Amino acid sequence: MLILRRLILVVSLSFATIAIDITTRPGLEPVQGQGGETVDSQTLKVGVVGNPPFVFYGEGKNAAFTGISLDVWRAVAESQKWNSEYVRQHSISAGITAVAQGELDILIGPISVTPERAAIEGITFTQPYFSSGIGLLIPGKPVSLWERFSPFFGIAALSSAGVLTLLLFLVGNLIWLAEHRKNPEQFSPHYPEGVQNGMWFALVTLTTVGYGDRSPRTKLGQLVAGVWMLVALLSFSSITAGLASAFSTALSEASATPLFRSVGDLKNKEVAVVQDTTAVDWANFYQADVRETNNLTAAIALLQKKQVEAVMFDRPALIYYTRQNPDLNLEVTEIRVSLEPYGFVLKENSPLQKTINVEMLNLLYSRVIAEFTERWLGPGIEENQDLLPQNIGESPS
Repeated sequence: MLILRRLILVVSLSFATIAIDITTRPGLEPVQGQGGETVDSQTLKVGVVGNPPFVFYGEGKNAAFTGISLDVWRAVAESQKWNSEYVRQHSISAGITAVAQGELDILIGPISVTPERAAIEGITFTQPYFSSGIGLLIPGKPVSLWERFSPFFGIAALSSAGVLTLLLFLVGNLIWLAEHRKNPEQFSPHYPEGVQNGMWFALVTLTTVGYGDRSPRTKLGQLVAGVWMLVALLSFSSITAGLASAFSTALSEASATPLFRSVGDLKNKEVAVVQDTTAVDWANFYQADVRETNNLTAAIALLQKKQVEAVMFDRPALIYYTRQNPDLNLEVTEIRVSLEPYGFVLKENSPLQKTINVEMLNLLYSRVIAEFTERWLGPGIEENQDLLPQNIGESPS
């Protein structure tokens, strides 16, 4: 009887253990991540923020997000078989707050990694996937026919031509006064024609051509001619230099950004920026007269209305805008106000972080991100160079 009771007790305990195991087993099977972390195979809530070419917002309820940032994230997510639910964010600050509060699993877009943002409690940044910075957008200045020849009508050219004409007229009169009585064949006694003959003699003497068709015969005429030759030797070089300067200016490729040759030129200049971007901080740092707007389109509208002298914003976005709107006659200067890497935002201690970092490095070294960039910005863009290895295509040893 005692043996039977013990057998019943063992069987009961076995069934109880099985029941506990069934009730406590999680409903989602974990997916193993890099470094031993586990990430639930549920759909990740992905916040999206930014501007073209990094983020494009489709129209309609089910419209897809596209752009460089979306290409990078989808490449990472597909490698790990993660599903994504995209949620548009109105600003970077709002998206970062949502990640810190656990409302989003990740925030993607052209988000500059700055010390101020990195110090925010509850979030962390991924490995940067793109490196660029803040640029300046200014009105373009196409070189017209008038602009090519306008230096010839400047002060330097006109003053040189004026002095030359005055000297020729003065010498022409002196030669005519000295020669028209005793040398009427070469210097007409009639004043207009005679002075014209004298100015012609002064001109050919100045240029050292010396046709010999006219020459002074009187002592006074020869004295005037001799003094003029000496003056011509001294003055001709300066006159030529003035005309040559105007000619060189007309043919040279003058800078299209005379107001902004360096970041120091930003001081006291009226500059439009988009609020909640790092451009605001940099514009204030360089003591520009800052005009904040809600978006890039509004900032460019101020530039077109000539209410500001430049727009300060992410350089790739400005390059993309000018290429998409060539008729607006805008251009991006060579000035780089700052150099900033772009990364995604995660909740602090997120199990996604190491996996995403490894995948981003793989995309960088395999030039996949470079292909994404060329797809949206076109070839020849010098952005993102400092994130790439020196020997492109070679993995580090």
